[in-house]
Amino acid sequence: MPFAINGVTRIYWRSDGSPSLPALVLGNSLGTDFSLWDPVLPRLMRHFRVIRFDMRGHGASDAPEGAYTMDQLAGDLAAVVQAAKLDKFHYCGVSLGGMVGMAYAQRPDQRLDKLVLSNTAVRFPADVWNARIDNVQRGGMAAIEQAVLGRFFTPGFLALEDPRAERVKETLLSLEPHGYAGCCAAIRDMRIADGLAAIRVPTRVLTGAQDQSTPPERGAEIAAAIPGATVTALPGAHIPMIELPVQWGDAVLDFLAPVGDLAESERYTLGLERRRDILGRAYVDGRLAARTDFNTAFQEMITQLAWGRIWTSSRIDDVTRRIVVMGMMAALGRWEEFELHVGAALRAGVEARLIEEALFMVSVYAGVPAANTGFAIAGKMLKKLDEERG
Repeated sequence: MPFAINGVTRIYWRSDGSPSLPALVLGNSLGTDFSLWDPVLPRLMRHFRVIRFDMRGHGASDAPEGAYTMDQLAGDLAAVVQAAKLDKFHYCGVSLGGMVGMAYAQRPDQRLDKLVLSNTAVRFPADVWNARIDNVQRGGMAAIEQAVLGRFFTPGFLALEDPRAERVKETLLSLEPHGYAGCCAAIRDMRIADGLAAIRVPTRVLTGAQDQSTPPERGAEIAAAIPGATVTALPGAHIPMIELPVQWGDAVLDFLAPVGDLAESERYTLGLERRRDILGRAYVDGRLAARTDFNTAFQEMITQLAWGRIWTSSRIDDVTRRIVVMGMMAALGRWEEFELHVGAALRAGVEARLIEEALFMVSVYAGVPAANTGFAIAGKMLKKLDEERG
């Protein structure tokens, strides 16, 4: 396991994604661990090298006895940055993670590029945290389970009994009460509000309309104090990356990696690389070589629109998007395009069983004859691939 060391405290961290991409460090909330980010991790990895860590008292990090301080938690983040060898990075923290981000941003050695503060605040009544500390010390984590989950998520989401909420609950219950209480003390005693005006990095604040823990006005207070900070309002509760992963991801990427205002030439370049990624460089370059004066403008339009806008969106992962396209092509009887996408998917490592599953759905919703043709074409492509691989 990789650990960063702050004093005598070990902080667990891990890195996911290509080292060639910009770095994004994620800080979890009170009562969760680095797995909090799992629903949005594949999308974020399309754009960033993602570094996650467990706050002290949480997950695989050490849980020292006694009260913690916000300076210690910001020092833990600095230790992770040092261990990951980051010269510059984006940071996104939710709840406690946001507080740690604000504390770190006030340090003279901070290395921030941009800062995202999700569902967080800078001040609370002390008695709220004293009562929380007393509850977990007396009754363990189970004593606060229902109350915490009721703040994390909206009632509608909890009613779904979604496995993601169950996983968050199990993480909460697995924590050492003294570690959780230590972080509660850090929140109770923090003094970061007066230093917000000194934060000079571009900052986006995310709020939740149904967030009981850090209501929208708390986020507005932070944004008003940090020069140039902006606010994006989301409809959910306190942990939106679980309940609203697409909307939360949209808000974060719109700030950290915006692509909406690209020029046509930039959109074409981006789309051309995506087209090569999905369909294969040899095929795409062959199509480009076969262009004529008559169809060049059409080819550019397709590259900009289909590949430079639709396929560059990270809302849907590539495998899902491939399956959707294959299903639509089969339903419409566009067999040349179906064959192209089946072959590209198989060469990219998509399992044949997923294509089989898509064709089962085609048989129900578009008719058995369409599925029958689809199975024949896909079977031919499988055989061809096997022959190519020997």
